[in-house]
Amino acid sequence: MFFISCYKLLASRVKMGKKGMFIGSFFILLLCANQVKAQDPEFSQFYANPIYLNPAFTGTSALSRTVMNYRNQWPKQGNTYTTFNLSVDEYVNSIAGGIGFKVMYDRQLNGVINTLNASFIYSKNVNVNDRLFFSMALETGLIYKQFNFSGLIFPGMIDQGNGSITGTYPMPSEGGNKTIPDFSFGTVGQIDEVYFGVALHHLTEPSLAIFKGDQSGKLPLKLTVHAGTKGRGFRRGLFSKEFTMSPNFVYQQQGDFKQINGGMYLNQDWLTLGLWYRNNLSARPNSMIAMVGYQSEGFQFGYSFDFSLSNSAAYSYGSHEISLIFYFGESKRQFLNKMMIIPQM
Repeated sequence: MFFISCYKLLASRVKMGKKGMFIGSFFILLLCANQVKAQDPEFSQFYANPIYLNPAFTGTSALSRTVMNYRNQWPKQGNTYTTFNLSVDEYVNSIAGGIGFKVMYDRQLNGVINTLNASFIYSKNVNVNDRLFFSMALETGLIYKQFNFSGLIFPGMIDQGNGSITGTYPMPSEGGNKTIPDFSFGTVGQIDEVYFGVALHHLTEPSLAIFKGDQSGKLPLKLTVHAGTKGRGFRRGLFSKEFTMSPNFVYQQQGDFKQINGGMYLNQDWLTLGLWYRNNLSARPNSMIAMVGYQSEGFQFGYSFDFSLSNSAAYSYGSHEISLIFYFGESKRQFLNKMMIIPQM
């Protein structure tokens, strides 16, 4: 990754103390500005964060649903990249669809860049027949981006004679924060026990540029294509009870970034296990993702760890992710002949 190359180049020339990290953080932004465009944070537990994956999952649960997600990416460097997500959705019989609300907070480079994204989702659910069900959704919201320059040290602030930090550095930025509207669209479908979907995020490709005149600061359109199926229950070997296997596929593209994820879930009663392979469409794999989860009638918990297989492994040490899902109220199944079947994680 060019991002890692930038960091290694800097680290080889600067003794990285705390102040050095601040210098390094900003140099990464400057040196990589022409190579790396803005991208969304990604979660490894795709279906434990369904509305983030595809807004059309809004209202596809039999019960009202509250989802909480936490991700710590590259934990070896502390809380350098952390993301929190909260969503609430439910099916509403009077509109034959779902309504939902989602808020995400993303903290990068120990607070140098902070993003708050809040949106409202409306979905329309349709039962075509006993076999075919689909949902379409429109998401509208705001993105608030904050750039915190107060902790950064620039070369112009360093006295070349004694190395002391003096003065301030003029920033040619548009300001310390930006607020922009954002729109997304998604659709999901299910025929028998096969489910599939397509989502388009950031339809207007809003600009999140830090500096005036920066043409590379736009948030590119993100395409997500996903599909999977739920296998029939059966017994084998050590498994004394029936279990199901669910193979899945997720493809994502945002700007020049392309990624493919393939994995398998195994469910037995309260236990879910998952294993995924991730590749950024290069010869070298990106990571393996191991998952374990617990579910009951009104609660679901999931934990996953990304084992990095790329050149960033020594620097990043993978990623931790936790999900919590709570289900409330009475079942809406009396209103729908068919509900969306998705994995437990």
